[in-house]
Amino acid sequence: MAALRGGQGLMRPLGPPGALALALVLAGCGEDTAPTAPAGQNSAEFGRALDKAGSPSRADFPDARAKTLQQVADLVKAGPQIGLATSVFTPGRSRVAFGLLDSKRRFVYGRTAVYVAPSPKRPARGPYLALASPLVVEPRFRGRGAAEEAAPLAAIYATQVPFTRAGKWSVLTVTRLKDGLFGAPSQVKVRPSSIPAVGERPPRVSTETLASASGNVETIDTRVPPAPELHRVDFKDVVGRKPVALLFATPALCESRVCGPVTDIALQLREEFGDRVEFIHQEVFVDNEMRKGLRAPLRAFGLRTEPWLFTFDRRGRVAARLEGSFGISEFRRAVQDALR
Repeated sequence: MAALRGGQGLMRPLGPPGALALALVLAGCGEDTAPTAPAGQNSAEFGRALDKAGSPSRADFPDARAKTLQQVADLVKAGPQIGLATSVFTPGRSRVAFGLLDSKRRFVYGRTAVYVAPSPKRPARGPYLALASPLVVEPRFRGRGAAEEAAPLAAIYATQVPFTRAGKWSVLTVTRLKDGLFGAPSQVKVRPSSIPAVGERPPRVSTETLASASGNVETIDTRVPPAPELHRVDFKDVVGRKPVALLFATPALCESRVCGPVTDIALQLREEFGDRVEFIHQEVFVDNEMRKGLRAPLRAFGLRTEPWLFTFDRRGRVAARLEGSFGISEFRRAVQDALR
């Protein structure tokens, strides 16, 4: 593989400078056209690829001991492009989520791991196994623009990486495909953040409810159709009393199956966990208009991207947090963390 360079970021601003940024735009949010299945791959092949992508093993990847990141890269072929689905990276364990695209802009699935180093010439850390988390929910939970079995973006990769310090870090993903190992480089900036972290208490904020909206659910939920069951209670009235899953998302601006059907996933998991967890959805923009800026709860949490999921345990502390695109299994683990 050639010398490592930073991969292209796939973030895009939502409006003027300082406005919220989408965490993943790999194929254009807001499109109504359903993507077609990958060329030359039938559904059975695609299903097997997704299964493999969800079960990587350290034995699938090069040993990083006594190697620089560039030396690890030299062991693999130049491969897909990485599109980061997260933008917030903090010192300590930090989630790195991404999609992989080939030269024809088709999504790539296979057993994948992540290696990192402060620079390509520094010792590599890894492999950190990146499991692919499915985005496709059961048909009865799908809103307009939901992920479907035929969609090329059927899962998102994610792993936890222990960044030892702030600053720029080089990132290399390595994917095992039928023709061998392929690498994709990128670069991230690690910095402290004021966003509530695991173990911390959140700001005491109110979220909009059916009562506060006088029953007009469309004003507080851009999903089609709306999900009134996610707007029954105010966050401040339940946090610290029972486990809570709080989802910041704006379905109307992320309806192309690309940013992840996170609200649909919330509905499916709400049925799975029942009354053990309170599931709450909070819209992003004032009056659902980007030009009017962010709603108060997002400002209080210090959020600059969407979607975000926070789960809280019975004591009201953050149990897990997920930014950007995330699938069913990751969402489920975050909820399970709140129940421990």
